Amino acid sequence: MFKRLFFVALTGLAACTSPADRLAMASLQSELELRPLVGSAMVRTVTLPTYAAAEEVAFELPGGLITTNEDVLWADDPQRAATLTVSRNLTDILNTDVGPEPWPFVGLPDVSIDIRVERMLAGADGVFRLTGQFYIGGDRIDFRNSTTAFAISKPMPDQSLTSIATAQAEALLTLSEDIARRLAR
Repeated sequence: MFKRLFFVALTGLAACTSPADRLAMASLQSELELRPLVGSAMVRTVTLPTYAAAEEVAFELPGGLITTNEDVLWADDPQRAATLTVSRNLTDILNTDVGPEPWPFVGLPDVSIDIRVERMLAGADGVFRLTGQFYIGGDRIDFRNSTTAFAISKPMPDQSLTSIATAQAEALLTLSEDIARRLAR
């Protein structure tokens, strides 16, 4: 009896809460077209700080405190979205087989790209910052392993959710272009 009452109470409570709105990251395309040194590349799942990996849209308040807007959630899992965005951007720029982890093609990729983000945040100062390191390693070919730090800043016209989503997409596009230059002739 208690289980049934508990279930009914939870169902009633769930019916009272409205679903959160969802925000999609802007879709941008690079003007860059490069000749690749590799035939294929795998983008490992992009690692993000806890606040950036959450469903809630995070931003910085004056004084440095990071908060979230719990009424609006990202339309996709942030790590998945970042990984797929970089993969798509690299495919477009290099015109070669680039895929996310797990590798979707037969055989092994020539190189793998591992991106570790330290900061991905809309700042209280109106600047979106994306910082961290990326690593490129040869899996199937003789490709010099490398590590590269990145610090990308994109100004935002305001602190609106649309501005945050656009600045994030711009930052990931700039990162993709930097990675593509390492994989090009």
